[in-house]
Amino acid sequence: MELIETANAETVKRMLTGDPVLIDVIPAHEAIPTLEPGMILHAGPPITWDRMCGPMRGAIQGIAVLEGWAGDLNDADAKAAAGDFAFHPNHHFDAVGPMTGMTTVSQPMLVVENRAFGNRAYCAINEGLGKVMRFGGNDTEVLDRLRWLRDDFGPSLGKAIRHLGGLPLKNIIARGLTMGDEMHQRNVACSGLTLRALAPALAETSDNTTELSKALAFIASNDQFFLNIAMAMGKSITDPARGIKGSSIVTAMSRNGTDFGVLVSGTSDQWFTAPVEMPDGLYFPGYSEADANPDMGDSAIVETIGLGGFAMGAAPAVAGFVGAGAASEAGHFTRRMGEITTDENPEWTIPAMDYLGVPTGIDIRHVVETGLAPTINTGIAHREPGIGQVGAGVVRAPMGCFRDALTAFAGTLGVA
Repeated sequence: MELIETANAETVKRMLTGDPVLIDVIPAHEAIPTLEPGMILHAGPPITWDRMCGPMRGAIQGIAVLEGWAGDLNDADAKAAAGDFAFHPNHHFDAVGPMTGMTTVSQPMLVVENRAFGNRAYCAINEGLGKVMRFGGNDTEVLDRLRWLRDDFGPSLGKAIRHLGGLPLKNIIARGLTMGDEMHQRNVACSGLTLRALAPALAETSDNTTELSKALAFIASNDQFFLNIAMAMGKSITDPARGIKGSSIVTAMSRNGTDFGVLVSGTSDQWFTAPVEMPDGLYFPGYSEADANPDMGDSAIVETIGLGGFAMGAAPAVAGFVGAGAASEAGHFTRRMGEITTDENPEWTIPAMDYLGVPTGIDIRHVVETGLAPTINTGIAHREPGIGQVGAGVVRAPMGCFRDALTAFAGTLGVA
């Protein structure tokens, strides 16, 4: 139908012409004025406490203690079960979060402004590697690190970004793709480029050399530092593409460890969900698939804009690490994703694939027609709370989401 093609062209145009700039780090209650004490934003579509997976529960226990809403983890568990906390998806508040995706009033939030459309999106700062809350960690080490991010690093980073006048992100992504990143599992280059851009501003705005050294070391030692920036960027790019009548383009993919959810432009804020799948990947020593939780996190927003699993051809080193096969197979993932998208991004190209633009604009019609589900690069959390990451891999979105979305989308056009 001409209506669909016109609507899809407009949707993808908005995504491609976005101008995302990292402009600040501010407390969540300032970024999201409707966020109140006792509210916990999480990754994925809506879910209730009784259906939450182990790592999601572990993160909620930890964040409740961190915010002072519970005396200890057991108290937090009891209060959550009693309904003392209000749970909402990050996506309902212009935000995203990796894995468990915890967002609460005091958390420092990266602020990305899409200057082409004037909207903003938010994501917490990446905690680093190892045992972390995004993978369900909640012990003293995890909480102390989050306190440092909240009280010291976050304010310092925000001050430096403001001093810099903001950090444009599209060029960093473009360079990262030429340096082996795909912006989901591999963020080594973009994290390094970001550190190079921020270091002078951090030095110029710091009056404490000890804290400055700690801040620089934290970024330098965290190869995934850029991931959360990329996620906020992705959200800022897709939000202006929502609510376009007749558009069959996906504007969000997200998982909460129980359900996988999809949002489509032409059906606005209606979630289409199906049981989330298990990743296929590699496990850290001592762990196996028996320890793993099903897939989770808002980080699939990067695939929604053509990065991550859709840009695997730029990051052959990732293919083996996530269990996707030989490095030479990486390009096949990108080419397959091109079969379910409507366009390529001319600003984000892959040199090793003759400067092919990353596939952009997932069309639910193409997904259902071809039977090719979106490929998502992901981390793997232990299924029990408090343990953390146990591996990394690739997961496919469940087809049920897209079939249901297509049925509902057809209904908006009066098609039975």
